[in-house]
Amino acid sequence: MSLEESVVLGRSGLRVGRLGISSSYGMNERDVARAVEAGMNYVYWGSFRRDAFAEGIRQLAPRRDSFTLVLQSYGRFAFQVRHSLEKGLRSLRVGHADVLLLGWWNRPVSQRVLDEAQRLRHRGLVAHLAVSSHQRGQVTIHARNAALGILHVRYNAEHPGAEADVFPHLPDPAPGIIAYTATSWKRLLDPSRVPKGEKCPTAGDCYRFVLSHPAVQVCMTGLANAKELDHALA
Repeated sequence: MSLEESVVLGRSGLRVGRLGISSSYGMNERDVARAVEAGMNYVYWGSFRRDAFAEGIRQLAPRRDSFTLVLQSYGRFAFQVRHSLEKGLRSLRVGHADVLLLGWWNRPVSQRVLDEAQRLRHRGLVAHLAVSSHQRGQVTIHARNAALGILHVRYNAEHPGAEADVFPHLPDPAPGIIAYTATSWKRLLDPSRVPKGEKCPTAGDCYRFVLSHPAVQVCMTGLANAKELDHALA
């Protein structure tokens, strides 16, 4: 990918590549560096924080403006969110995250958590706030919260409901939309689930499907090794 293929991430104003990378699946430090250099610069330090991925971020720290760092917290209390962010920054040896992702809110984000997230912004520890949800009806409510500039939404060929329940109902200006579970936890890649005579989709096919919707700016990838990175880039 190149700079010309980057997009503005909704009302956050961040400019990012169209494929993101996650810490959860086994990428090593070399693959992290290569992905970012190729334009996969939405870097998600998420559910499973693996050491090799962390080392890749540490090695990129001198070029901090080359990637968008996303730290996630599942905290349901203000102190948990603060602790999770501060611990993550110390581990990665960076001074700030570009995005604090408030994870798995299938109901409104509590005001105390939002207030703490705003305090973390004022301290300069994070620049933008995001939220993820598995409940499409709740996503549209999150979208109307001006404090949340980015939404992480489940969207894939097996679960396309966001096309009717989320994307047509986004406000203007809309938050940035990050789609996750593009392969539906690899179920879309299972030959036994494909009708006889039909081609089994690849991960790349799944990424293309997600990115074909104009409401989606970024498709997250779950890459485990250099071969899968090559496939994603192709």
